[in-house]
Amino acid sequence: MGSVPRQLALALDHGESFAREDFLGGPSNAAAIALIDSWPDWPQRTAVLIGPEGSGKSHLASAWAQVSGARRIAARALQEGAVPAALATGALVVEDLAAGAFDERALFHLLNLAREQQAFLLLTARTPPAGWTLALRDLGSRLKALPVVAMTSPDDALLCAVLVKLFADRQLAVDESVIRYLAVRIERSFAAARAVVAQLDDEALRHHRPLTRALAAEVLQSAAAR
Repeated sequence: MGSVPRQLALALDHGESFAREDFLGGPSNAAAIALIDSWPDWPQRTAVLIGPEGSGKSHLASAWAQVSGARRIAARALQEGAVPAALATGALVVEDLAAGAFDERALFHLLNLAREQQAFLLLTARTPPAGWTLALRDLGSRLKALPVVAMTSPDDALLCAVLVKLFADRQLAVDESVIRYLAVRIERSFAAARAVVAQLDDEALRHHRPLTRALAAEVLQSAAAR
């Protein structure tokens, strides 16, 4: 990994970018990136993107929505009567599908209408639809026939890069040793990286302390003790 700036700059206003160019790639998400970047030349017009919490599904879905004009809706909010309006732009993201947590008839109607209208759908979930227990057998068959692209936990290099980016989003530059220290001790997920960066930023600001390895150790020990 390249050298990380060693000075510390604190700022209260920050924002995480969800643009495609700011999505960090590695072996764990290469197939998902290829799917997004290959649009509209998809083998099928509907695809399922799966991965653990914090793996980057929402970031990629947001990036795809920007280029495709897709609307975005949470799976739990999907209603049968609202399906035509949801597909108005010809593309739709349905996020966080999970068995028992969405209206099966609404999703079945959506899949059928999307096929009729040749619209594009990107569905996100934590687990493959083939393993779900569904009341509508026809829906289960339709979901099992869809292409599934998986995202896995980031490797060391990608997790380090994500940590650097998250600190940079908050205008924080930290020593490379802090990045390495965190990367081998936190849960291997983007969600864990995001949480620890927020905790460290908060602690550094509240106590007017530099963001050092010692502070990182204190924050991790405190979290483990809860």
